[in-house]
Amino acid sequence: MKTAKLYETLADAIAGQVAQGVLREGDRVPSVRQTAQHHQLSISTVVRAFLLLESRGVIEARPQSGYFVRRRPDGAAQASAAQAPLSPAELARAPALDTSTLVLTTLRSIDQGSIPLGSPFPDPTPFPWARLNYHAGVVSRRGGQNQLLSDLPPGNPELIRQIARRHMENGLTVDAAEIIITTGATEAINLCLQAVAQPGDLVAVESPTYYALLQALQRMGMRVLEIATDAVHGIDIEALERAIVEQGVKACILMPNFQNPLGFLMSDERKRALVQMLARHDVPAIENDVYHELYYGDSHPGSLKQYDTRGLVLHCNSFSKSLDTGHRIGWTLPGRYRAQVEKLKFLNSLNTAALPQLAIAEYLKNDGYDYHLRKLRKAYAQQASIMSAAVLRFFPPGTGVSQPAGGYLLWVTMPPAVRALELYARAQERGISIGAGNMFATGDAYQHCIRLNYSYPWTAEVEAAVRMLGQLARELTTARLS
Repeated sequence: MKTAKLYETLADAIAGQVAQGVLREGDRVPSVRQTAQHHQLSISTVVRAFLLLESRGVIEARPQSGYFVRRRPDGAAQASAAQAPLSPAELARAPALDTSTLVLTTLRSIDQGSIPLGSPFPDPTPFPWARLNYHAGVVSRRGGQNQLLSDLPPGNPELIRQIARRHMENGLTVDAAEIIITTGATEAINLCLQAVAQPGDLVAVESPTYYALLQALQRMGMRVLEIATDAVHGIDIEALERAIVEQGVKACILMPNFQNPLGFLMSDERKRALVQMLARHDVPAIENDVYHELYYGDSHPGSLKQYDTRGLVLHCNSFSKSLDTGHRIGWTLPGRYRAQVEKLKFLNSLNTAALPQLAIAEYLKNDGYDYHLRKLRKAYAQQASIMSAAVLRFFPPGTGVSQPAGGYLLWVTMPPAVRALELYARAQERGISIGAGNMFATGDAYQHCIRLNYSYPWTAEVEAAVRMLGQLARELTTARLS
């Protein structure tokens, strides 16, 4: 085998940096002298490498300026290989991939411009960024950035007060001293998990469930038990109780309001029954209530926390879905586990960024949060109806959709002949992202399901994407049955 020459090896290394996005279009390449010094090569070797890269069209020389990464003729951006989505061939082997790889691939494809039907995040466009930035500026000018020590756990006192008031307005009177501010609901859930369970413990979750919960449990070395969950009524309470008695479930994570991905709203009667059952067995429940404010009905939903008299419900919430997607400000009401959670917060991350806490507190105190939410709920409810109708129109016969009562996520159950990962791979090729059902469970029970995000306005582009998904699903159905 022919051995590559030094200048060829250098040229390949620089081309690799360009392919990975380390050097981007228009970036200046280190000079010949710098490159020679860094790589301990002669000037002539580096010159030959640069000439080779010029001949390949990777770089170009500019008089009196040096060498620069050449712009591609089609104007397409250089995608980072480290951030590129998996190829269709790799996705075809996805049963061997873990959930984290699938999630990361989905998010990276969205970051690179895919139509974000697979995004877990809401469209940030309608959020009140200007007002939040205004309040951040005001707070910053009066020294808000110097409040590190005052914002150690449990968090900024004014934000805590505003959160307690918001709970009171929604029918849940809480002790403000119970509230702990966190970096989003994800941190709140992780801290609560650490407080109620240990590595090796069995933790019950809904099935299907939000994939971040599965990832968190895996990372902490806890075992997962998936409990059957109805798309209308929620988790099977009797099955959960049997698991507690027979298998020793130590804790559970539940999303009774507009569950991700099914979108159901558990009735108050069932919420009460669930909390009473857990109290009989002294089993804690982490309540993920991040979609609480995004209801479509005339009044806000209740929560498990409302029926908790023994401090067993660890309520977790966030502003990320309804007000501020960027700064990830969340909180928890951890009941009897408050002391452990506060200590874990301090040990894990010391504190939550002070300025966003203060800006949100000012917004809640002075601006129209309810007005903003009313517009958001109306838009989401309309877009849910449009998306559901489009899916039923374009997808193959036998397709079913969930009936979300809030939030912005639609669960689509396709005929068994359609494999979500195959559809996912073909959609990726066409610049469309979807949430493959495989991500929402540890097994393959939902391999014919997908989750779609309808928070973005219904445009011709979005309609064309849904139509294309339906066409691809029909083709997969026909191919498998033929």
